[in-house]
Amino acid sequence: MTTLFSGLLNVQYGQFYLEAGTRFDGDMARCFKGQRNGLMGARVPGFLFATTGLHTGIVGVTVLLEEAEPPVDDSWDEIVEISLQASGREVALLEWASDEPVPLAVMAGPYRVRYSARAMDEAAEADTNEGPDPIDTYQIALWPAAPARDRVIKQTSETAQYWHDWVRGLGS
Repeated sequence: MTTLFSGLLNVQYGQFYLEAGTRFDGDMARCFKGQRNGLMGARVPGFLFATTGLHTGIVGVTVLLEEAEPPVDDSWDEIVEISLQASGREVALLEWASDEPVPLAVMAGPYRVRYSARAMDEAAEADTNEGPDPIDTYQIALWPAAPARDRVIKQTSETAQYWHDWVRGLGS
């Protein structure tokens, strides 16, 4: 396992992104339509849309590159998986409306991505975090794998349930 990023990201509107060859065009529904999970949108090739509990402020984020599928860490409150096809261009984390990506050392190819979250309801209730410590934290683990349908592995919060229901209401 290699840690590609561990730190704080500033979110607005409860979102941040992982760009792998595609920029966000502003169409949130397009990122999720046809999926089962509402926490990590992967329907736009080369782009992942990450949903957070916090509306505005800082969240903790860790990005890990694994050699193979890691065991599921049940200590997380929410866990979803999606697939990503990384292009030969730079793969990067990006805050909402930012032009300053955080580059990640990820080679081109197909990946499975596990997005895990803690404290989404607490963060949603707070709405804004102006303090130095995050309320909600997220982990993105990537490993080489063939594309597969997205799936919800674990859901415990009302916030995650809301987003899963929203996505399922979008249709195919």
